[in-house]
Amino acid sequence: MGSVKFIPASRSIGALGLEAKARLKVAAYCRVSTDREEQESSYEVQVSHYREYISSRPDWELAGIYADDGISATNTKKREQFNKMIDDCMSGRIDMVLTKSISRFARNTVDCLKIIRQLKEKRIPVMFEKENINTLDAKGEVLLTIMASLAQQESESLSKNVTMGFQYRYQQGYVMVNHNRFLGYTRPEKNSALVVVPEEAEIVRRIFREFLEGKSILRIARDLTREGVRNGAGNTKWWESNVHQILTNEKYMGDALLQKTYTADILDKVRKKNLGEMPQYYVEGAHEAIIPKNLFAITQQELARRSAMTHDPEGRRRVFSSRYALSGLVYCDECGGLFKRINWNNRGKRSIVWRCESRVNGKGKPCNARTVHEEELFSAVVFAVNQVIRLKDDFLATLEENIKASLDKSCNPSIDSRIGSIDSELDALQAEALKLASAKKDYQKVASRIHVLRDERQTLLNNDAKTRAEKKRLDDLKDFLSSQTECFNEYNDSLTWNFISKITVLDKGFRVLMKTGIEIDVP
Repeated sequence: MGSVKFIPASRSIGALGLEAKARLKVAAYCRVSTDREEQESSYEVQVSHYREYISSRPDWELAGIYADDGISATNTKKREQFNKMIDDCMSGRIDMVLTKSISRFARNTVDCLKIIRQLKEKRIPVMFEKENINTLDAKGEVLLTIMASLAQQESESLSKNVTMGFQYRYQQGYVMVNHNRFLGYTRPEKNSALVVVPEEAEIVRRIFREFLEGKSILRIARDLTREGVRNGAGNTKWWESNVHQILTNEKYMGDALLQKTYTADILDKVRKKNLGEMPQYYVEGAHEAIIPKNLFAITQQELARRSAMTHDPEGRRRVFSSRYALSGLVYCDECGGLFKRINWNNRGKRSIVWRCESRVNGKGKPCNARTVHEEELFSAVVFAVNQVIRLKDDFLATLEENIKASLDKSCNPSIDSRIGSIDSELDALQAEALKLASAKKDYQKVASRIHVLRDERQTLLNNDAKTRAEKKRLDDLKDFLSSQTECFNEYNDSLTWNFISKITVLDKGFRVLMKTGIEIDVP
């Protein structure tokens, strides 16, 4: 065995496991959980305490007081002062950190241990006063892991309690909306109902009106941006998503679907769209409507119609365009495909024509449908509208019958009776579901029945809205025919937008379907 020589320590180790220095640069971290007024004093007390405590030690030098006031501690991403303190530790400006407790430092076990181990590599301890833990002690990390886990459980329990509180308020029909970024509405008092902002509501009505007149969502967004109109966030830049959210938000018809999203990860604050993972609550008549329910229902049908048009018969993607009034209205009688508008160069002669998309794409079996000059389509529209005007006495009689039929549908007492029956059953089922949920019992069977009834109820309401909208269109056409005495000499887009539903290109001529359901053959 070789000889052993003893080499005495040249540097002493203090009680904290720190190398002895003239003065230790000590920092403190303070944080309160919320920004409520009653906790501000606690925050001030913490800052004052550490300033006095560190200054009273002759062997310590105050390296700074780092404080985050009113910010959640479930993760460290949003704590600016905390992150600045860690950066200062890594750069050698801090030798030791003092803090009140683990729950003040971090409630996420992973974050807590990761940061403490990062500091240990630099021989920088964190002292937790309440738990009396020094992270450089041998037992420090074991105790820290246990205490941090308990702190995390506390945070998760608090989050669940908050979630249950929200759900209870949802059950009472209380609508919680960030009205500061909600175009068309404001909330004058904290717990009051939403109130319409007239000038903003007009922007919402304009969006719905222009969409139903045929404009695409992209075109609406570009027009609003060009005109400098401000959206809910106060910006003048509009995106398609802004317009789409307005067109699909049920709150504009006075209702409210609650818990559309939920917190999937308590610690990372990750929110996800609720696709059935959590219960939802639908409140009818929650506040004043900006858009009538029948108009909102028609908008959803038009959105679905345009969505269905996004692929051709062979699965290729289409882009809905509203640049031209006839876009999306001209169909091929031979293959059922849409006709596309094309700048055509035929032997040096340029013109605007419409051709079947399957013929233009040139894939698969090409369609033999004829090429149609745009002027032919314009003439077909004028002919169809004028035909209705010339024979308006006959058409008015037909319209009267159609209006009466629509009126009978819209006033069908069986619909109101069925909706009333569904509402009664839903009330009973919802009470039962809440009782089972509170008792932590399985309520899936009841929930399934609720979903079935809600779907049936929505279908009845949509059909009723569609019938009422149809009656209004018939009434409008009746008023138009009654007042119109002269035929049109030339085409304009309003004729297409207001009266034409579909144009089918035949081998010879066209078949024009009016929005009232009347079909007119154009030679």
